[in-house]
Formats: sequence, C-alpha cells, structure tokens
Amino acid sequence: MAGTSTTPDIAAGIPLLSFAVSRAEGLYPAAVPTLRVTVDIEAPDGVVVRSIMLAVQVQIAAPKRRYTPEEQSRLLELFGTPERWGTTLRTLLWTRATVLVPPFTGQTVAELNVPCSYDLEVAGARYLAALEEGEVPLELLFSGTVFFSDSNGTLQAARIPWEHEVELRLPVAVWREAIDRHFPGAAWLRLGRDSFDRLSAYKARHAFRSWDDAIEALLDD
Repeated sequence: MAGTSTTPDIAAGIPLLSFAVSRAEGLYPAAVPTLRVTVDIEAPDGVVVRSIMLAVQVQIAAPKRRYTPEEQSRLLELFGTPERWGTTLRTLLWTRATVLVPPFTGQTVAELNVPCSYDLEVAGARYLAALEEGEVPLELLFSGTVFFSDSNGTLQAARIPWEHEVELRLPVAVWREAIDRHFPGAAWLRLGRDSFDRLSAYKARHAFRSWDDAIEALLDD
C-alpha cells in the first residue's frame, strides 16, 4: 500500500527531500467524501526547513491492475473493448491537491486531504465506480516550493522538481466506504436542462413517487 521516493541529499546547495506514503484512509467527519493520505517527508541532516508549499498530482495507473469481466464491461466507455486495451488502457489524472507543511528539521508528517468526486462524467470517478474489489494503483507526483535556511541562516526558496513519484495501492473498499457514507447506494447523473424538464414532466404525468420509478419505467419500455 505504501511507497517511497528518495534522492541524493544535496544538489547545488538545495536540500533534496524524500517522500513516502505510509497510509490512506477515509476522513470522518467531512463535508464531502474525502481520503486522508499520510505523507512522510525527510530533509537532509542539518537542513532547517521553514515551510513547504507542497503540490501533489494523483494519477490512476490503470494498466497496473487486473480486471474482472464485469469491471471490463463497466470500463467500456473509458477504454473500449478489452481486445484494444493494449493501446487504450492508460494512466488517468484523478485529482490535484496542495498542503502547507510547517517548519521542521529531519523528518515530519503531512496530512494530505484528497476530495473524492462522485460525478460519473469525470474519468477518475467513473473508473473507481467500476471497480468491485482489490486495490487501485495510484501514482503520487510531488512538486511545489521548499523554504529553508542556508548555512548563514538566510531564508532561501527552491522549486521541488516533479521527479518525486510515489506509488500507493489504495484498497477499493476504502474509497467506496468514503463515498457510501455520503451517498449510500446512490449514483449521480448530470442531465441537460431540457432533458431534466422532459423527465420531470414524464414523472409528474405518470405520478411516479421517485426518480428511480420514472427511470425504471423508461428502461422497461
């Protein structure tokens, strides 16, 4: 489940940090479905880090997982038929997040909150909703700016290159629990205004008690 990114200690007087992910879990309570990722950060010996404005890009490494026939059918819109997956199965951008890391020397821990969209028009959300069990292969790319003191105590700033990458195996059950706490047994579908007005009129005309009843009747027809 956890991964680590390490680099040499010092390059051109700039502290080169190392990153590791120790765990990911649902954040409760939360206003929206959210995962909390624990990021361990290490600085070279003797370096005083004043703060880090850490930017994280979370990608879904879809080719690094096996899929059941049921999952393959749900992923048809994203990747096409399975016989084409050798060329169409690709890494998906899930989300971007930022976190401000306070001052430290040696090692510290940052808590990164990752909101989970359940908009099924978003590729990452559609992918996750298609999975039944197992793990989601994630890649976390770290960048941003580190503020630190040089040997004279002067405040310096340096960019963190995107070369820092950590792999994380996220249990599907962790994501699904975060979603189900907010939307138990539900899925969201965005409609154009005209389509919604027509569906609303159909529901009223037939006196259906719920949207599910109206859509079930249309599907049966």
